Amino acid sequence: MGTAKILVTGATGQLGTLIVKHLVQKLPRGSVVAGGRNADKAPPGAEFRTLDYNVPSSIDAALAGVTRVILVSGTEIGKRVQQHQAVVEAALRAGVRLLAYTSILKADTNPFLLATEHRATEQLLATAGLPYILLRNGWYSENYTGTAAMAIQFGVIQSASGNARFSTAPRDDYAAGAAALILRDDHKPGQAYELAGSTSFTKQEYADLLTRKSGKNISVQNLTAAEYVAALMQAGLPEGLAKILADSDSKSADGWLFNDSRTLAHAIGRSTVPFEQTLDAALSTVR
Repeated sequence: MGTAKILVTGATGQLGTLIVKHLVQKLPRGSVVAGGRNADKAPPGAEFRTLDYNVPSSIDAALAGVTRVILVSGTEIGKRVQQHQAVVEAALRAGVRLLAYTSILKADTNPFLLATEHRATEQLLATAGLPYILLRNGWYSENYTGTAAMAIQFGVIQSASGNARFSTAPRDDYAAGAAALILRDDHKPGQAYELAGSTSFTKQEYADLLTRKSGKNISVQNLTAAEYVAALMQAGLPEGLAKILADSDSKSADGWLFNDSRTLAHAIGRSTVPFEQTLDAALSTVR
C-alpha cells in the first residue's frame, strides 16, 4: 500500500481502540491516527486527533494528511447516518484513497432495526464517489459473555431467537480483521466482507456450556419478542434499547447472525478465538 497515514474514527471506543492497537503493531511509528472525542482515553502508540462526528470542522482537521480511513460506526442511534455522511464528505475533500466502514452482517437485506442506519450508510457510500469497502461485522462474543455471570446467578438465559445459530467472534478478532483489510490493495470497488466467527452455537448450546462451567443447571426461557422487550425493561434497559435488542434477537431466528464463510478467519490468517475461550476469560474476572 506504500506510505500511508491511516485514521481510525471512534478510536477511544471499545472497537476503535483495538483496531488502533493492531494497526500500531503493523505499521511504522507515525502512521496511525486515532480520532476521538476524549484525549484522556487515547490508545497508545498512535497520534491522537480530536474528532467529533457532530463537529464537521474537527473531522476535516483530523483528516489532514490521511490516505485511508476506518469509519467505526457511531453509537448514537438515530443520528448515525448524518454523522457518517459528515465523515464521508470530509474524506472526499481530503482525497482519501480508501474508506472502510464497520457495518453489520448482510446489511443490504438484514431486517433488524439495528441494520437500518448501516444500510443507509452503505447506500450513501455507494453514491459518494469515494473508494470504499464494507466490514460487515457479526455479533461480538462479548454480547453474551458479558452477562454470563448473571445467567449463572439466576439459572436462566432469556431468548427470543429459537434454535438460531450465532457465529460470534471476540471484538479483538473483528478489530484484527479491520486492521488487516484496510492495509490491502486488492479490494473490488465497494466490496462487502461478511465477517463472523469461525464456529457457531445456539442459545441451548450456550446454556449447556454454562451448566458445565458452573455446575448449576442453566435453562433457556423462550420468549416472544414482546415478552423479551418487557423482560429487558424489567432488567433496567430503556424501552428504545430494549425494543432494538429484542428485535435483533427474535429476527436472528431466521439466520441473520449465522455465517460460515470464514471470511474473518481468512483476513486474520487464523480461526477466530473460540466462544468458550472468551467465556472462560469473562467468568475468571467474577470468581
